[in-house]
Amino acid sequence: METTRHITATVYIVNDGATALHHHDRLGIRVAPGGHVDRDELPHEAGIREVREETGLDATLVADVADVDAPDGEPLPQPAHMMLYDINVHEDGRVGHQHIDHVYFARVEARDIDPDGDDEEGPEAWDWYTREDLQTSDVDPDTVQIGIEAIETVGQRFD
Repeated sequence: METTRHITATVYIVNDGATALHHHDRLGIRVAPGGHVDRDELPHEAGIREVREETGLDATLVADVADVDAPDGEPLPQPAHMMLYDINVHEDGRVGHQHIDHVYFARVEARDIDPDGDDEEGPEAWDWYTREDLQTSDVDPDTVQIGIEAIETVGQRFD
């Protein structure tokens, strides 16, 4: 059996020392905004689109762009992390589906979540987590670690 891999983008949005996470019903965990990269998108574009659809907020990425003079190319915003997540694991241990996730950090100007997509969860599904909130939560360890890193990184760039 072949493993199917999809390219995804996740953006940890930060406002005033906190990052927003929502409960993902199908996965049963709390996650930052994100989703699949469409055929006509680059990963950072998909991340910004997903933030807008899921939260209604406009995100400003905090990402380095390499200084490369490429006559037939352009450097892209670099994700803070690239993660490989097993999404569908069969009882025999075979992995049927994985996400290659480009993880970005971004600043948003407000915390007023008002989803702009067609089938998004409402604002009640979202909570803002400070560093301390994340450290004392039952959120998955990778989300805690990356969330804290996002809060610190955005704070260093904009405070």
